[in-house]
Amino acid sequence: MQFARIGAALTAFALAATAQAEPPRLVRQGSATQLSVQGKPMLLIAGELGNSSASSAAYMAPHWKRLKAMHLNTVLAPVSWELIEPEEGRFDFSSVDALIRDARANDLKLVILWFGAWKNSMSTYVPAWVKRDQSRFPRAQLPNGQGVEILSAMAPATLEADQKAFAALMAHIRAVDDRQNTVLMTQVENEIGMLPVARDYGPLADAAFRGPVPAELMTYLQQHRDTLVPQMKRLWEEQGNRTSGTWSEVFGPGHQAEEIFTAWHYARFADALTRAGKGAYPMPMYVNVALNRPGRLPGEYPSGGPQPHLIDVWKAGAPAIDFLAPDIYFPNFVDIVNIYKRPDNPLFIPEANNADHPQVPGNAFYAIGKLDAIGFGPFSIESIDEKPGALGEAYGLLEQLAPHILAAQGLGRMSAFRPKSLYDETLVYEPVTETIGNYRFTVAFADIQRPVATPDTVNAGGIVIQTGPEDYLIAGQGITVTFAPAGSGPGLAGIDSAWEGHFDAQGRWIAGRLLNGDQTHQGRHIRLPAGNFQIQKVRLYRYQ
Repeated sequence: MQFARIGAALTAFALAATAQAEPPRLVRQGSATQLSVQGKPMLLIAGELGNSSASSAAYMAPHWKRLKAMHLNTVLAPVSWELIEPEEGRFDFSSVDALIRDARANDLKLVILWFGAWKNSMSTYVPAWVKRDQSRFPRAQLPNGQGVEILSAMAPATLEADQKAFAALMAHIRAVDDRQNTVLMTQVENEIGMLPVARDYGPLADAAFRGPVPAELMTYLQQHRDTLVPQMKRLWEEQGNRTSGTWSEVFGPGHQAEEIFTAWHYARFADALTRAGKGAYPMPMYVNVALNRPGRLPGEYPSGGPQPHLIDVWKAGAPAIDFLAPDIYFPNFVDIVNIYKRPDNPLFIPEANNADHPQVPGNAFYAIGKLDAIGFGPFSIESIDEKPGALGEAYGLLEQLAPHILAAQGLGRMSAFRPKSLYDETLVYEPVTETIGNYRFTVAFADIQRPVATPDTVNAGGIVIQTGPEDYLIAGQGITVTFAPAGSGPGLAGIDSAWEGHFDAQGRWIAGRLLNGDQTHQGRHIRLPAGNFQIQKVRLYRYQ
C-alpha cells in the first residue's frame, strides 16, 4: 500500500501543474521539509552565479543554455539594491525582468539573492545616495571612531530604506511572476557579519551594549535550555544562567558577549527586512552564513552571522526567517551540514565550494540523499558551463532521480554515502552501514587506496533509494555495496536482478545491460566504478 502511494506521488509529480497561483512554500513530508511549487514538490538542482554576473544580461546570454544543458533546474542570482533603486524612490526593475525572462526562456527557476545593506559583510552594493549620506546612514565604527565600509545595523533609517527597496522588489516579482513562479525563494542579504572587530563601536551600538539583554533573547534561552547548541549553553552556564543583565553580565566580558550582541542586532534587522518582503510576497526566505575557520576570533571572520555557535541567537531574533543556510568552502562538509540540519531548520546549501571543486558531486549526493536537503548549489556555476565535467554528470543523475528522491524524502526510504573528509583533508574512508527497508546496506569506498583527499577520492559517493519492498535504485560512482537482511525472515540476502540504465525525459526507465554476472561478482555486490556516474536498478531477495 505504501509503495502504491509512492507511485501515485510520482504520477502527480509528472503531471502539469493545475493548482491556482500561489507563492512557493515549504511543506512537510515525514521528517523532511520540501519546497512546493504550484502544488508539487521540487528538488533544487542548482548553481550560484558569480557576484556580478547577473548584473549584465549580455554577459549572461551565452550561459543560460549551457546551464540548462548541465542539468540545472535552478540558478541563484544576485539582485543588488544599487541597480533597482539608483535614485531614492525611483525604481528600475529592468535587470530583474531580464533575469526572469531569460530564466523562463531556458526552463530554469531562480533564487534571488538580495544584495541590500550587506554583501559579504560590506556595504558595497548599496546605492550611491546611501553610501554618500553618512549622517543619515551611519557606518559601523571601530573602537577609535573610524568608520568602515559597513552600514550600522543600529540605524533606523538604514533599515527603513532597505525595507522599502526589498518590499518593492518583492511586490514587483509578485506582479510579474505570481503565476509562473519562476522565482522560488529569496536570500535576505548575503553573508552578514561585522569586520574587522567583533561589534560596532558607534554611539548607538555603545549605548545598546551597555544596556540590558533584550527580554526576547533571555526568554528564548530559558525556554530552550535543554536544546541550546553546546557553545551557547556552556557560555551561559559559566555566567550562572542569569535571566537578566547587560550583555557582559549575561555572557561574560570580551569578544563572546560582543559577538552575541552583534548577532542579535543583525538578526533583528534581517527579521524586520524579511517581514517587509513577505508582506509584499510571502515566499520562503533565508539567510546564509560565511563560516569561521578554526582558531579565528570574531571580527577575523564575519562576526555575528548565523555561525553554528550563534544559531540560537538567530532563531530567537529572526523568527520570520525560514531557515539558516551554510555556505561551505571547507573540507569537513559532512560535519557542517549535520549542524544545520535541525528539526527547526531545513537544510539548503546555496554555496558549496566553487563549481569546479572535485568534492562538489559527492557533497550534493550526501546533502540531498542523507539529509533531505531542499537543494544544493555550488558557487560560480557559469565558470564551468562549457566544461561541466563530473558536476554535470552528477547533476544528470540527480535530474533523473528527482521524482524518486522527492517521493522518499523524510520517510526512511533513502540514504546517501560518501567518505567523510576532515578539516585537514584527511579522509575517513571506512565502510558505512545503514538499514533501508528490510535490508542493511554496507557501502565501501573501494577505489580509495589511501586516506588523502584527491580529485579521485573526494568524488566517491552515492545514493540508495527504496522504490518497492525489495526494489532499490543505487546511483553514484566509486562505491561498492553489499547487503544483509534486516528484521525477521531468511538470514541471507542476494541479488535477484541488477540492471544498468537511465530514466528518460518522461521518467520512464530505459534498461541497459543485466549485470548478474561478473559485474556483480556473481551476485556478491553492486559496484559503481570510480569516474563513471551511473544508475542501477536492483531487486534483492532473501534465502536460507
